[in-house]
Amino acid sequence: MRLRGSALVMTLYILFLLIPIYWLVNMSFKTNTEITSTFTLFPMDFTVQNYVTILTDPSWYMGYVNSIIYVTMNVVISLTVALPAAYAFSRYNFMGDKHLFFWLLTNRMAPPAVFALPFFQLYSSVGLFDTHIAVALAHCLFNVPLAVWILEGFMRGVPKEIDETAYIDGYSFGRFFVRIFMPLIASGIGVAAFFCFMFSWVELLLSRTLTSVNAKPIAATMTRTVSASGMDWGVLAAAGVLTIIPGALVIYFVRNYIAKGFALGRV
Repeated sequence: MRLRGSALVMTLYILFLLIPIYWLVNMSFKTNTEITSTFTLFPMDFTVQNYVTILTDPSWYMGYVNSIIYVTMNVVISLTVALPAAYAFSRYNFMGDKHLFFWLLTNRMAPPAVFALPFFQLYSSVGLFDTHIAVALAHCLFNVPLAVWILEGFMRGVPKEIDETAYIDGYSFGRFFVRIFMPLIASGIGVAAFFCFMFSWVELLLSRTLTSVNAKPIAATMTRTVSASGMDWGVLAAAGVLTIIPGALVIYFVRNYIAKGFALGRV
């Protein structure tokens, strides 16, 4: 009886969470007239024109291209920097290591609004404004500390004897780190990559402040849909559906790593 009650509560909770997603999908197949005039649980005038508009209009689909470009760059840069840094924190004791580690985490805790103006002025001065690398580097300020924190927890779980054995066998540090150590913390790398991707994908303030035309992401495009005829609700809903898909795909492919991260690492 208790098991049935728990299952019922969980089912109702999941349905409650799915209501906004269902309504978003429902709106994406409606016309603006139907959205604003009537309340319907299903599209009465079914249309795919909203998706056609996004997939054929460069001002829309280039937003997705720009987002994917700088998010991928950010994940690669963040992991490249965080892996050796996390290894140093997990294997060596040096003066101020705990203070430095805490300072890294404080950068992650700061709101993006604090850094919007300094980044804008800096990138405008050096000619990086409205470029993909500008947003990717700005997001590294938040993703690198998070990745270091996650990876350091996984690396501490790997015995130091493995390092010593590899050195005795003649492995260089680079070869040992890539061929032996990284496969041992593959789940940690997957978890860190997931969180870096999600932050960079959904972050709006910095990506909107540091871009204007050439590198404008889809999140910024979705906030500028008001025209002379009003808000284009159908196109905006279709854009929202397409924005959810990349995150859902990433979650699907790294779901096993995330589960291990919750069980073994610092997640």
